[in-house]
Amino acid sequence: MGRNIVETIVGAIVLVVAGAFVFYAFANSDRSGSDGYEITARFGRIDGLKRGADVTLSGVKVGTVTAIDLDTKTYQAVVRMALSSRLQLSDDTNAKIISESLLGGMVVVLEPGADTKMLKSGGEITNTQDAISLTELIAKFMFGGTGQK
Repeated sequence: MGRNIVETIVGAIVLVVAGAFVFYAFANSDRSGSDGYEITARFGRIDGLKRGADVTLSGVKVGTVTAIDLDTKTYQAVVRMALSSRLQLSDDTNAKIISESLLGGMVVVLEPGADTKMLKSGGEITNTQDAISLTELIAKFMFGGTGQK
């Protein structure tokens, strides 16, 4: 009988600690709320970019990729991003997709322009740079892709 009580107490402690971890993770997760706005950008290729990927500016996370669709007329990838409301981007902002690390993981990097006209919610970034395929880059390097003859 005494052993069952000890096992029950240890089990209850484990459940309380697990619940505390879940609460901590949920409280400190970077959830995007309704305090931001959404913009889109079109890319020729987005190799490995996924919904939920980070959108960064100067290395700081300022948003999240919320959706990726294919425009069936132009065959371009349409990337929708939710950005922080405290961020104001000019109309001539550049967006490019780069690899976060050698192990993969793509991010959208924003480079603000100098235009005085700002993007509004639902606006579109027109200056984009497609993702560069790491395998194609390595193949060009290995097989002499200098382009000179």
